[in-house]
Amino acid sequence: MTRTPLMPKATAVWLVDNTSLTFEQIAEFCGLHVLEVKGIADGDVAHGIKGMDPISSGQLSREEIAAAEEDSKHRLKLLEPKVEVPEVKTKRGPRYTPVSRRQDRPNAILWLLRNHPELKDSQVMRLVGTTKPTILAIRERTHWNSPNLLAQDPVTLGLCSQIDLDAAVKRAAARLEREQKKATKAAVKAGTLLPTEETIGTAEPAGEAEPEAPQANDNDMASSLAQEARDAMAAPDEEEEAPDADSVFAKLKDPKPEAEAESDAESSHKDTPSE
Repeated sequence: MTRTPLMPKATAVWLVDNTSLTFEQIAEFCGLHVLEVKGIADGDVAHGIKGMDPISSGQLSREEIAAAEEDSKHRLKLLEPKVEVPEVKTKRGPRYTPVSRRQDRPNAILWLLRNHPELKDSQVMRLVGTTKPTILAIRERTHWNSPNLLAQDPVTLGLCSQIDLDAAVKRAAARLEREQKKATKAAVKAGTLLPTEETIGTAEPAGEAEPEAPQANDNDMASSLAQEARDAMAAPDEEEEAPDADSVFAKLKDPKPEAEAESDAESSHKDTPSE
C-alpha cells in the first residue's frame, strides 16, 4: 500500500505555489487527480486551504524536490517516518441508510434471504443497515408488512454496492466450505460403517470361492426329510386290537403285579415233586 502525505490537499497547495513540479508529479505524490491539481493551480479548488510545508514536517527532503524538478519522470517518495504509528482498526457499525431508502430495506432483506441464505445475519445487517429482530421477523413471516413485501436487489435499490455484496457472498461461501471440510474430517475420525459391497469383498476375495459342499448337504438333508414325511403320510394306519373283557376283569381281580405273579409261579413249580 502506497503512503500519502498527512494533509494531501494542503501539501499540494504548497508544492504548486513553491516548486516547479509537474501536475502529474504532485498528483501522484499527494494521491489526487491531475485535474484537481490543475484546479488548485487555477484557484478553482481548495479555497481557503493554507499550504503545508512537507519539508518542515519531515515528509520530503530538499534534495528529493530538486531531483524531481530536474527530471519530470522522477517520482517523489516520502521519507521514512522516525516513529512508527500503528494503524488503528475501527469496527464498522451498521451501514447508514437514508430516510428516503429505509422503506425499501425489508424488500432487500427478503431478496438476500432468498438468494443468499448462506449469509449470516451480521452480514445482512452490515449490507442493508438493519437490525437482527427485523431480519428474524422477515424470515419467520411475522413482519407487519409481510404480505406486501417484494424481493428486490439491494444493489438496484442503492442500499449497498455490488462490490460489498460480492465480497460478503465470497466470505460466506468460504466459511461454508471450511465447515464442510471440518465435518468431513470429524466423520472420518469417528469412523463410519463400510458399504456391504466392501465388507463382502474384504471377507471373500474375488479369486477364492467357497466350496458348495455344505449347500449340497443341506439340500440332501431337506430332500430326505421331505421323503420321510411323504412315506409317513402314505403308510396305512395300524389297527389296534380290541381289548378282551375277560382278561380285563381278571387283571382287576388279581391286583398283583405281573412280576410277582411270575415269581409265585416259579416257586410253585419248584415245590412240586417230580415223578
